[in-house]
Amino acid sequence: MNQQPHRDKTADDLGELREQAERTRDELGRTVEALAAKADVKAQAGEKVAEAREKAAVATGKAKEKAAQSADLVKEKTAQTADLAREKAAVASEKAKEKAVVAGDLVKEKAVQSADLAREKAAQTADLVQEKTPDPVLEKAGAVAEKVKANRTPLLAGAAALAAFLLLRRARRGRR
Repeated sequence: MNQQPHRDKTADDLGELREQAERTRDELGRTVEALAAKADVKAQAGEKVAEAREKAAVATGKAKEKAAQSADLVKEKTAQTADLAREKAAVASEKAKEKAVVAGDLVKEKAVQSADLAREKAAQTADLVQEKTPDPVLEKAGAVAEKVKANRTPLLAGAAALAAFLLLRRARRGRR
């Protein structure tokens, strides 16, 4: 009485069975795809190779970036070192110039002192020679000096002729 006809039950069961079959097919399809993916070693290897290539590309990019940064740093350091070397060379050059000036001044000072000392010694020697030399010899030397001063041109010409003669003689001996 309250029971539904058998058909209605069967219809519901049939619908449920179809749904179950559809779900089972879907699950089975996914399972087969998963198993196929696991079984497809070539595809997995390709994926791993692709991943490895991607990682290598990233690593290469990072390495190139680091190399570029390092190169820039090296260039910068080289420029700084070159600038520092130029500065030090300029300072050293300036110091050397200063020392050369000081040394030149010392040499000049020593030369002046030596010249003064030589003049002093020459004056002392002249005084000593004048004291020790007899008067007649001094008079004759003075007379000769005056004659030389008065006749300077012929004396210089004679000295030049003598020098030329000696040079020619020496040149002739050198050829033989």
